[in-house]
Amino acid sequence: MTTTTPQTPAQQPWEPALSVRQVLGLERVRAGQPEVVAGAHRLDRPVRWVHVAEAADVGVMLSGGEMVLTTGVLLAGDEDGQGEYIRSLDRAEAAAVVLGLGRAFPAPPEVMRSAAERCGLPMVVLHRPFPFAELTEEVQSRLLRRKFAAVSLSEAVRTELTGLITAGAPVQRLLDEVARHAGCPVVVTNLAHRVLATAGERSAVDDVLRDWERIARQAGAGSADGWVRAELTCRGEGWGRLVLCGYRGERAAGRLLADRAAEALVLHRMLAGDGTHTGVPAGSRDSRHSWDSWEEQAARSLLTDLVSGAVPARQLLPRARAAGLPVNRRVFVPLVVREREPARPARVLRRLGLPGLAARLADDHVAVLLSLAPDQDARALTAHFATRLRAEPDNSHAVVAAADARADWTDVPAGLREAQHVADAVADSAATALDLPPVVRLRDIHLRGLVRLLRDDPHVQSFAERELDGLLRGPDQDLLPVLRTYLATGRNKSRTAQLHHVSRPALYRRLEAIQGRLGVDLDDFEQAASVHIALLAHDAQQG
Repeated sequence: MTTTTPQTPAQQPWEPALSVRQVLGLERVRAGQPEVVAGAHRLDRPVRWVHVAEAADVGVMLSGGEMVLTTGVLLAGDEDGQGEYIRSLDRAEAAAVVLGLGRAFPAPPEVMRSAAERCGLPMVVLHRPFPFAELTEEVQSRLLRRKFAAVSLSEAVRTELTGLITAGAPVQRLLDEVARHAGCPVVVTNLAHRVLATAGERSAVDDVLRDWERIARQAGAGSADGWVRAELTCRGEGWGRLVLCGYRGERAAGRLLADRAAEALVLHRMLAGDGTHTGVPAGSRDSRHSWDSWEEQAARSLLTDLVSGAVPARQLLPRARAAGLPVNRRVFVPLVVREREPARPARVLRRLGLPGLAARLADDHVAVLLSLAPDQDARALTAHFATRLRAEPDNSHAVVAAADARADWTDVPAGLREAQHVADAVADSAATALDLPPVVRLRDIHLRGLVRLLRDDPHVQSFAERELDGLLRGPDQDLLPVLRTYLATGRNKSRTAQLHHVSRPALYRRLEAIQGRLGVDLDDFEQAASVHIALLAHDAQQG
């Protein structure tokens, strides 16, 4: 299911390794008084195996990554052979050569040392007699233990993640488990390095995201220490990457863990593409939709945190930048759209080429955050977006609520909450039957907006119940919609009769019944206003 970047034979993901430096630090090796005489800058090369050999042509028997142990007994007195010996090890990509000093070479041979330095091959001499068998046994046993531990970890993670997928767990649950095993942040991106999902300790994730694009490209080039990357592919098509950011365990174990995580994400995506875990019938979605939903989830997480205020806006700035939102020297326009199809605002943004994020906040409310250059006309572009959105099929009644543009990122949460308040004030009310501007703002909702803000006040609730008691307790519940329309239309009886498809005499009878139940005269402005405010409060509380 997954593919990873091709590795050299000495760096296959399933092969654990010790570095030359780590081997030289073993207690048994220190007993031989090792001295690095060449290639000291390459001591972090991985040692895949230890090989004892005295043959002059040992290079042809190597496959790469071996630490070769020799006394040089067959090379003594042959300077040409000594130079060729080092060069053959370099061609075979040996990790290092260890020469035991003794009868053949009482001191480091200059020819071998010079050749090793030119090749960049670490060369180590042992000043005290040392049984090579002990070193071989020590290193081989450590490598085998590491390999067993890595394979055990791999199988444990695979079993755990497969179980979560089978149980219908969301993607975030899978990533949380991967981060727990890895002990470092986990980031999933698309091919353009845009962050789609993260897991791990929040502060550590934020540190990673602060300069995400630069360090992500460094990690892709293999220049970032502790970063392990696995490609995400499905049916031969690459669609993303999973990155363990700052993994401190064994490199081989990190590769295995990243690969198992990538396999799980691919499986989850394929199942989601078939409708599994989504409630969507098989065949009605394709795998691209499930990946798009990841992008939507990333935007939703960010916008939800902005609206809720649970996380300070300044702390969310790295996440916004990593999600692909331009944030430097920008003007932000907060919007909330009442929309039956949550994915539609994001599609309209893409078609218009407007940089921004869009994600569902509630069943029919979508938050949209536009990021514009300071010289762009924010009002005109917002109106253009609203017009194009309403022009979509069966979408002429979509409501676009907006706050004024914000030049400071820290003001964005308040702007989103204002836009949400405006959308809530319009939602499920008779105002939807009236003419609304393409973009609804706070000034357009007037009294309705004030009542919506005060709806949770006990005094307002008591007032609404008291004013409407005669209708709320009565058997004729169809009178309440008539009253709502009558007041919303400015007590226009002709318009109210038309909207309710009744004759004028029938409407008069209903209005008389309403006035009798409530004990008010709706022709009196103050009494009508009192009933209107009570009805707005009642609708806000019900909403």
